[in-house]
Amino acid sequence: MNRLANKTVSVNGIRGTDADSVAQRLIELLAFLLGKLGLLRKDAEYHLLRAAMVIIFFFFGYQKWFAYEVERLIPYISNGPLIFWLYPAFGMRGATLFLGTSEWTFGTLLFLGFWNKTLGILGALGSTATFVATVTIIPFMPNGWDAAAGGFPAMTGNVPFLMKDVVLLAVSVYLLTQDVRRALPVAIVGGPGHH
Repeated sequence: MNRLANKTVSVNGIRGTDADSVAQRLIELLAFLLGKLGLLRKDAEYHLLRAAMVIIFFFFGYQKWFAYEVERLIPYISNGPLIFWLYPAFGMRGATLFLGTSEWTFGTLLFLGFWNKTLGILGALGSTATFVATVTIIPFMPNGWDAAAGGFPAMTGNVPFLMKDVVLLAVSVYLLTQDVRRALPVAIVGGPGHH
C-alpha cells in the first residue's frame, strides 16, 4: 500500500485523508476567503455588474465626443440594421454625439439604479436596446469571417470587437430583470405563489 495515500494533509487546519477530501477542503478554504472579501455577500454580483456597466458606458460615451471616433464608427453604424438611420437623421458627427449622449444617459440611469430601481429599469432598458443594436450588426459586418480559415465562425475584422456585446447584452437583461423584481410587487412579476 502506498504510504503517501494515507498521509494526512493540513492546510491551515483543514485535514483530509485522500485527494477528494483535500480538494473539498481547498474549495471550502477558497469559499471562506471569498466570503471574507465580500464576494459571497448577498447581491454582490448584481452590484458588481451594475458598477461595471456604469464604467463601460462612461468610457464608451466619453470617446464619442472626439473626432477620431466618428471615423471608427462608420463600419458599425453603416452596417447596423437598427442604427443605419442615424447618418441620414443626424449626419456623421451628429450620429456619434447621439450615441455618446445615449450612452451617458443610460450609464447615469444605471448608476442611479443603485438607489432607485425605477431609474435602474430605465437604464437597463436603454442598455439592453444598445446591445441589441450592436449585436445585430454582427451578421451584416462585411469581411467579418475569415475566408482563409473557412469563414464562420472564424472571426476577423470588426466582428471580434462586437462579440463582447453578446455578454454585455446578457448583463443588461440580468440587471433589467433584477430591477423589475426589486421595483414591482411580487404578485405583478410572478413571484412565489403567483399563478
